[in-house]
Amino acid sequence: MGLLALLCMLPLVHILAVSFSSPAAAGANLVGVWPIGFTVDAYTKTLENENFLRALVNGVTRTVAGTAVSMALITLTAYALSKDNRDFRGRTFYMWTFVFTMLMHAGLVPTYILIQKLGMMNTLWALILPHAVNVFNMILLLNFFRSSVPKALEEAAYMDGAGHFRTVFSIYLPLALPAIATVSLFTMVGQWNSWFDGLIYITKAQNYPLATFLQTIIVQRDLSSMNVSADDLEQMSEQTVRASQMFIGVVPILLVYPFLQKYFVKGIVMGSVKE
Repeated sequence: MGLLALLCMLPLVHILAVSFSSPAAAGANLVGVWPIGFTVDAYTKTLENENFLRALVNGVTRTVAGTAVSMALITLTAYALSKDNRDFRGRTFYMWTFVFTMLMHAGLVPTYILIQKLGMMNTLWALILPHAVNVFNMILLLNFFRSSVPKALEEAAYMDGAGHFRTVFSIYLPLALPAIATVSLFTMVGQWNSWFDGLIYITKAQNYPLATFLQTIIVQRDLSSMNVSADDLEQMSEQTVRASQMFIGVVPILLVYPFLQKYFVKGIVMGSVKE
């Protein structure tokens, strides 16, 4: 496990080392896991780049808003579908309707036309709403509700006069915190790393989220968005600037993992031992 963890960390460490290295060492591919000719010029230029900072803000906004909308819809849907047919008539029909969307997709062109007709082009809603209800994550949360929330607690809440919304927020959410934290992280990482929909639905480069912005620089090699002059590139190297931007793009997700790790561990062992 330690070896596998090391293999996963080495690429990130290499990118960090390149971002802090001198242009000559980075251009000659001499950098391994330790910077050569230490310098912070690449980070200075990156943080002075208005296009990058705007894309960073767009990416954070998309991730926070998308995660909030998605988790609200997923949680309420999972709660409703966790009931049996006696409590929720038509539950089987709705369940199979959601499963059908996992098996069949309308396609890229119809989806694009729909987004265009709804007037959501060049807006964050075009990036959030099409993926708001991830059926796989919803099924994970649904199964957790059905297997780990005692029926007696729900019945006691109903006897005390609680409605469905009060039951969800007072009974289900506290008990399902590990599952919700796990699904939230899946949703958050998916929103943060998604770049393809930004290329399709966002036609103005200033509205790109960070993942799409980095894709145009790293993959398409469109350096116009880097906002760096030719003289600066000669002094810094294109590789060091791209490496600094990639590493800054990874930092927000890395900061979230330590806070959710305990919920992952709890979610793994929960249900393995029954008293």
